[in-house]
Amino acid sequence: MTSPQHAFHLAELNVVTLRHPFDHPHMADFVEQLNPINAAADSAPGFVWRLVADGEDDATGLRPAGEDVVVNLSVWQTREALWEFTYRSGHLEVMRRRREWFDRHVEAHLVLWWVAAGHIPTIEEALDRLARLRTDGPSARAFTFTNSYTAAEAAALLPAEAEAAVGEPRELGRVG
Repeated sequence: MTSPQHAFHLAELNVVTLRHPFDHPHMADFVEQLNPINAAADSAPGFVWRLVADGEDDATGLRPAGEDVVVNLSVWQTREALWEFTYRSGHLEVMRRRREWFDRHVEAHLVLWWVAAGHIPTIEEALDRLARLRTDGPSARAFTFTNSYTAAEAAALLPAEAEAAVGEPRELGRVG
């Protein structure tokens, strides 16, 4: 039986718009760091799952939001676990250099939301959450580190979310 504190996990999606193709010399340092950073995530406390393309080590080959947009989708046991990995590991050094590799964002590029433990979000679900955040702003359904909500606040929404999932997805528009 799942304990109440672990009945929910935190899903996250972030998107980046590439300044250059992966095989461009300016991208070499980023590409070189992909496997070590992904391995660090996989072994980080609280890590649950991350999206990877079939037969690949990462999701960089998937382009569901446009040919120049890379997606990163993962699930973590807690907000704190994701925060620790994001801002207190080698991942931070990669983030500090992001302007070398990715365009500056003019709209939300990161979205967080709570899922029932054991649920693996689809990329469509994740892109819908990002679209919600962009159009509606932060809520218990789609939020950021800055404007976050607890699993308890989101728990009341889960039955409604299941019903909404069979409806029409929102338009994402240009990501980046």
